[in-house]
Amino acid sequence: MNIALPSLDTRRAEAAERFRSIGVPHRRIEQWKYTDLRGALSGARIETEGSASWRIDELPEGVELFDLSGAGAPEWVTRNLGASRDGAMEAASLAFAKKGVALRAARAVLEPVRLHLSGAGHLRILVIVEEAASLTLVETQGNDFAELRNAGAEFVLEQGAKLTHVRLALDSDNSVQVESISVKAAKGAHYRAHFANFGAKLSRVDVNVQLEGEGADAQLSGVSVLANGHADVATHVEHAAGNTCSTQIFKYVAAGKSRAVYQGKITVAHGANGSDSRQTAKGLLLEDRAEIDLKPELEIFADDVKCAHGAAVGDLDAESLFYLRARGIPEREARALLMRAFLEDAIAEIESEEIRAEIWRSVEATLAEADKAA
Repeated sequence: MNIALPSLDTRRAEAAERFRSIGVPHRRIEQWKYTDLRGALSGARIETEGSASWRIDELPEGVELFDLSGAGAPEWVTRNLGASRDGAMEAASLAFAKKGVALRAARAVLEPVRLHLSGAGHLRILVIVEEAASLTLVETQGNDFAELRNAGAEFVLEQGAKLTHVRLALDSDNSVQVESISVKAAKGAHYRAHFANFGAKLSRVDVNVQLEGEGADAQLSGVSVLANGHADVATHVEHAAGNTCSTQIFKYVAAGKSRAVYQGKITVAHGANGSDSRQTAKGLLLEDRAEIDLKPELEIFADDVKCAHGAAVGDLDAESLFYLRARGIPEREARALLMRAFLEDAIAEIESEEIRAEIWRSVEATLAEADKAA
């Protein structure tokens, strides 16, 4: 980024030092045990990777945009950009990116912002949703590259704000896709997110949500449908204030030699009484060579809370498949119906019918490919 401001220069220098101190994540780090980034990339290569690109089809009315490759950043950018401290790859995206975009919504925005990421390299994204405002961000990760794309996103939700975030990562057999997402939700703020992943040579999404004010809530959902490749989603929701709520539902279908991973951690801080948190993660294995790893985790330091989690991995239900086949439905069609039913409740979390239909089109196309590979 070319923003010539001392405060940001300091943050970027600190981020570079943090990345070099921590090093490239690898399987001996518990949070990265299923995704060995060091096996795919060296630290020196990450530092010289360059910058990815972004574009927005049409900016809806009511959204302010600042190109992070420019100079003269407004105060809302300099105050918030680079404030998160989530890990090595988040630090790398801040330290080495020369491009990025900042968005601010000051009222309810009716049309979604459609953000497209392309090319290899580092990128920064900053979204501010001001008090009582609302915004929908649809982020599409293009598959037009064969190297590393490392994005760092910061979402700041002020009191009573609402952000809906849909991330669609297209299948990309030769690429390494990493994104670190940091969310700070003030009193009464709402963060709704859906992550649709279709595999890469190596794919990792880190989602860190801080519910900082009473009444804040986070609703996370996602699907990964893999004919081949790798997709890892790691979430950490921290209930820092009382009377906050979070739900997570993730569904995975894996075929071929693919590997799908979900790691979900909930932390309820001291004094955060009245917190309510639920996690559900389920996987469907279509082939013996495929692998699904599910790891929900609770860390509770308060007394008066409601927290629950569950995880399960299995195959298509033989009795249900027989039932459909006995009624004249061809086997492949019957399998497709069962897989769609399995994923339904996760995709149903998307509020917009139009966006939900877009996700279903990608899901069904990949389901057909995955079932052929099985």
